[in-house]
Amino acid sequence: MSHHPLWTLATIFTLALGSLSAQAKYNGEDRGRPVMPAQNNAKWQAECSSCHLAFPPGLLPAASWQKMMGELDQHFGTDASLSAADTTEITNYLVKHASNRWTANTAPLKITESGWYTSKHRAKEIDPAVWKRASVKSRSNCIACHRDADKGEFDEDTVRIPK
Repeated sequence: MSHHPLWTLATIFTLALGSLSAQAKYNGEDRGRPVMPAQNNAKWQAECSSCHLAFPPGLLPAASWQKMMGELDQHFGTDASLSAADTTEITNYLVKHASNRWTANTAPLKITESGWYTSKHRAKEIDPAVWKRASVKSRSNCIACHRDADKGEFDEDTVRIPK
């Protein structure tokens, strides 16, 4: 079966436009692997969730996880140091399941500063006062609005902003 050259060109153009739109949507960041891997790591889950949501590994690139895990004594103003063995195990898990196609120029330590996050949480769409509510607390408290964030689910259709 032969295709008309204009049809082929139109198809290529449509695919390219879709690709550009997806890239613009996430400000150049393509998170790659699924946000949450099929297998879990008990140490990661226990240690990270003892203070906050155990953020899904696919939300950041490997370089971000490596840097973050290498600076646990200064983890966002807290000493979150672990044993060398636990640090290695958790780092290996995060790196193995990190975003594998990160095209932004930096590897942020704060998910809330990534292009993907900021494109999804624009001030014109979310009243800045929402972040100050006692029920939300901060931009990094994903589970306040994304009830299945601990499972790596961030679907816009299931967002429930608490009062």
